[in-house]
Amino acid sequence: MKLDILAFAAHPDDVELSSSGTLIKAVKAGKKAGIVDLTRGELGTRGTPEIRDQEAAASAKIMGLSARENLRFRDGFFENDEAHQLEMIKMIRKYQPDIVLANAFDDRHPDHGRGSQLAKDACFKAGLKMIETELDGEKQQKWRPRVVYHYIQSIPRVPDFIVDVSDVWEQRVESVKAFKSQFFDPLSEEDSTYISSPMFLRMIEARAIEYGHLVGGKYGEGFNVERVPGVDDIFDLR
Repeated sequence: MKLDILAFAAHPDDVELSSSGTLIKAVKAGKKAGIVDLTRGELGTRGTPEIRDQEAAASAKIMGLSARENLRFRDGFFENDEAHQLEMIKMIRKYQPDIVLANAFDDRHPDHGRGSQLAKDACFKAGLKMIETELDGEKQQKWRPRVVYHYIQSIPRVPDFIVDVSDVWEQRVESVKAFKSQFFDPLSEEDSTYISSPMFLRMIEARAIEYGHLVGGKYGEGFNVERVPGVDDIFDLR
């Protein structure tokens, strides 16, 4: 199945908290979108990996994704090495996305920065024919996405561009709330965490309001790039 846009995430819920509105908007426009989670978030304080699996599936349904997979790398301990790159190359060649979304360049959680570099390196190497991979017993063809965009996570950054997600904001919120084991619940008896505070979700909304304001909308999602993006028509810019 070819996807138009594929998001890589170090942990389930990384995409939901940063760029699920962009995926939802693409799906509503008739594009095919998917997520590949690198880990099951098994080092998370709250919930269990099995619960996170269920929550990720529920969120995928809310977003209307065409695919969601988990590579089951070790949470907190995966590396940007040959073995991990090859697994991601297989996913890139399997789904042949035109656009890849990846973790922030670096962030509060060290997995995010490593996941970012891992995705970037895998996207480049997936286009090298001398790197051979097989999936389900079949040799894969080389494929390199046109662009890689990095979504913004915990550390605030000046975005290089912003996607207006005002018209899909409520659906985006629902995709986040699918991970109910991780976020604020006054009845929960589990330990509190950085993201389980009610202020965390307020921060996420506040940032989206700020980004939306910058482009004349109500809510926005920001992205960073390493290569300067180009447009065919100056009227495409808002």
